[in-house]
Amino acid sequence: MPETSPTTPQNALQNTQLSTQLSVLVVDPNPGIRANLQNMLNGAGITRVEFAVNAGTAVRQLARRGFDVILCEYDLGGAHAGSPGQDGQQLLEDLRRERIIPPWTIFIMLTAEGGRDKVVSAAELAPTDYVLKPFTAGMLHERITRALERRAALLPAYQLAAQGQPRAAIQACIDGAGARPRFSFDFARLRAELHASLREPREAERVYREVLAARPLGWAGLGLARAMVEQERMAEAAALLEALIDDDPRLMAAYDLLARCHAARADHAGAQKVLAAAVALSPHMVGRLRRLGEVALDAGDPAAAEQSYRQAVARSRHSAFRTPEDHLGLVKALVARGDAPAAGGVIRDMERSLQGAPETAACAALAGALVQDAGGNGAGAVAQLKQAVDAVRGGSALSGAVRADLARACLAHQLDDEAAAVMMAGLGAATPQDAGATARQATEVFVDAGRPDLAEGMVKQLRAQAQILLGIADEKRNMGDVRGAVQTLLEALNMAPNNLQVMIALVGGILRQVMEMGWDEPLGSLCGEQLAHIRGLDASHPRLAALEAEFAAAKRKYGIST
Repeated sequence: MPETSPTTPQNALQNTQLSTQLSVLVVDPNPGIRANLQNMLNGAGITRVEFAVNAGTAVRQLARRGFDVILCEYDLGGAHAGSPGQDGQQLLEDLRRERIIPPWTIFIMLTAEGGRDKVVSAAELAPTDYVLKPFTAGMLHERITRALERRAALLPAYQLAAQGQPRAAIQACIDGAGARPRFSFDFARLRAELHASLREPREAERVYREVLAARPLGWAGLGLARAMVEQERMAEAAALLEALIDDDPRLMAAYDLLARCHAARADHAGAQKVLAAAVALSPHMVGRLRRLGEVALDAGDPAAAEQSYRQAVARSRHSAFRTPEDHLGLVKALVARGDAPAAGGVIRDMERSLQGAPETAACAALAGALVQDAGGNGAGAVAQLKQAVDAVRGGSALSGAVRADLARACLAHQLDDEAAAVMMAGLGAATPQDAGATARQATEVFVDAGRPDLAEGMVKQLRAQAQILLGIADEKRNMGDVRGAVQTLLEALNMAPNNLQVMIALVGGILRQVMEMGWDEPLGSLCGEQLAHIRGLDASHPRLAALEAEFAAAKRKYGIST
């Protein structure tokens, strides 16, 4: 996320004019409309106005600095642009997914589109507001003023969360709701999202139920379903999501979560049906098109997968964050349909249009291996797989799903060491919170391939590496490098996420760093998570009670609410 210095919202409003200190980025390809918007903004007292003519220019400007308000035309790739490109909805998708803009940035979509699908697409990405053309200066002034008032209320909680203090942010939401009841639902929504980010689905569920008891809001029902999913209550979540969709068919995120529930129960055809319905309503979300391609392949429908992946490739072509994994998915669909020549063309397009992207070499080589296998050329497939593995070893970042695909392909050709290397690379890239799931996925790949011996061997290798890292951490701690010791222990946790020795050492290291150097919210949260995990694995562990007492003492020392 770029560094930002937005105007303090409390000072952003005047009696009749908006503050001259507000910064606004106008994203529109039409010079006449840009001039008209500048006149409207200047008339409202806003003089710090900059312009972007397309999505790519906007991304570059926002990566350099922050803006209080973004006014974005929906049709960025239209006739006025002179060339195709992303539309405003796709730009917002990129900005949110890549965290280029902070959550307090005001994003207002400007659109003359009356088509149902485009209006739904704009609305589902939750811009701060969207304004249908034509509009007056007074209308724009009123929308910005309203957005600023909301931001002024929520900004303290947003900033605490951005500073790595989610507990303090939750308390700020509670205090804010009491002081400014007009925004009580906004505070409740943020509070529940913070609990979810802390992996506290029960607490998030409680907040969502409180909101629903007061008012049947769609986002609260959706949040409740998410909390159920995180607690693996899939059937209960699916029933709720179906009811939400029946009540409001345009609640698009409900389709995505319902498809996830179906997929978790291996109902790939059901997941495909749900996502296809969502795409029919809102055909512009690249992430959903990609997911539809995945589940269509799982459901044995390569024709539908090809259609979805082709749309994903086309719609993301002008994105600064496009991924070669969409091309790889399209190749998989074409190979499944028996169209190897077309698959070869997609690979060439991938290599040409995504040249220089670190993942391209690995994806292109894996795609090439699929084509070679389809043609019965086992030697050619092995050569391509080895190239893909070399790219991964060289630092090529791949999603967990693609790493698993590559490992399975290696195992099919008796490339056991290469498969292990691919899955080990995934563990190295995981966060401590995701390490357990990543390690579980790695072992499942081997077990599902009928190679439990490899799964056991990898577990032993990880344990051995974790032991080496424990020794290195001891050396750093003895030399007074407390922070360095904790970082090494975090690496050990990635290698052995359920190893009690590693978990105990990490908790002890975090507590020493906190007591000597001050409270660190992310590490404090991780410490609490690991203590709970230790208790679940061995409630009678001889070190557990002492560590829990030390943790409580550290929180008391720094005034952290329990």
